[in-house]
Amino acid sequence: MTRSRTPRRLALLLTVLTALTTLGTATAATAATAAPATTGTPAAAAAAKPRAGELITVRLDELRPTQAALGHDQIRYKLGRYTSTKDEDRGKPNKKYDDWCEANGQGEAATVRPDARLDKPQRFTCTIPLGQETAESLAAMKTVVVGPRGRLHLTDGHHTFTSFLEMPDGGKNMKIRVRVTDNLSRLSERDFWREMNDRGYLWLRDAADRPITPAQLPTRLGLRTMADDPYRSLVYFARDIGYRKPDLADGPAPEFLEFFWARWLRTQPALDPARHDRTDLGTYLALIEDTARAMVALDAGTPLPGSGRTAAELGRLDAFDNKEFAALSAPMTDSKPGKPAYALSYRSAPGCR
Repeated sequence: MTRSRTPRRLALLLTVLTALTTLGTATAATAATAAPATTGTPAAAAAAKPRAGELITVRLDELRPTQAALGHDQIRYKLGRYTSTKDEDRGKPNKKYDDWCEANGQGEAATVRPDARLDKPQRFTCTIPLGQETAESLAAMKTVVVGPRGRLHLTDGHHTFTSFLEMPDGGKNMKIRVRVTDNLSRLSERDFWREMNDRGYLWLRDAADRPITPAQLPTRLGLRTMADDPYRSLVYFARDIGYRKPDLADGPAPEFLEFFWARWLRTQPALDPARHDRTDLGTYLALIEDTARAMVALDAGTPLPGSGRTAAELGRLDAFDNKEFAALSAPMTDSKPGKPAYALSYRSAPGCR
């Protein structure tokens, strides 16, 4: 995993430009009703040949992961927030509609009907109408690579789409648009996986950061099918406190950025999540604070294991962000709870995982 990923970054920019060109000649109706490019059957695969840069509509159960693990507490935060009325109580749309609009290339939620549901997009609107997408809104979309038999391999968006899938008003049949970065369906299975790895589209490590083969990747999204990597959640919660992902204006973030930070955390025994009670908010917050402070304490030029990049290149902040940490620490009784509070609230709810 130490190879240069510059080709993938260039590919992203090229596909965004291609998508804009395609949108310039397509109607909004066409963009809204783009046919799913999947199935797994030879006849359907032959009929579905989306090109790099195209936007296609898919069901969540048609997407095949390119990584084995998720941060389950990151998902629990989203589910806790999506099922809460805290956003509406503050006069804002529920976060789930903002996330859907962003993933669909349409900015944020604009209006939301009282009977709105994730699987009924006609009941809410986004700030960017279909057919008027921008380079920035397209770059924020989740991405797929078309593989043999027309299968769609998700290369970005595992946490977002798993959150949608686990929602009662989402589910496996929920539809969303994705951006095609490559169509490699012409390749054999063996050559396909080799090419995917060479282009940096795979994270072939399990939840304990041990090497795996493509055959060991899950074939469906979900909390039941994808293992939990608690380090991955820890890195997510430390975002904007100890490190910051590059803005879209600065170009795409380094691929697998959070996983490389998680790998580094594994070299820090005191920050092992298993040694801390992550069901207690105060204890969890202390662990997140220690993690973020350890990040900023790194020399900017320190290489992170396996990444081929330095701490600075992976977003290390020069100083611990006290303001962001204070916001993250807000309990569920606050009008705007922090992410860990939502995660623990959801985890403790009856019937939740």
